[in-house]
Amino acid sequence: MSEDLVRLTATVTGQVQGVGFRYRTMVEARRLGLSGEAVNRWDGSVYVVAEGTPEGAEALLAWLRSNRAPGRVQHVEASLGRASGEFSGFGVE
Repeated sequence: MSEDLVRLTATVTGQVQGVGFRYRTMVEARRLGLSGEAVNRWDGSVYVVAEGTPEGAEALLAWLRSNRAPGRVQHVEASLGRASGEFSGFGVE
């Protein structure tokens, strides 16, 4: 694993469950060459973990915050850190 890879961790709130948000996030993340997962949380939010290049992670974060993401995103709380390399692809839970 390259030390240049980063890990984006984001919690997305708003109307983001039951609208195809996780699936579309997976499609966008794969298009950007990222690995990770998108998971529905009990509180109605979606938790996203994505690893890859800094440019890919920033592009996914911009997409999560854009009007192109399905549903109605109210807020995205995000952080970047060092990638762990634990994911082999991008999936949904």
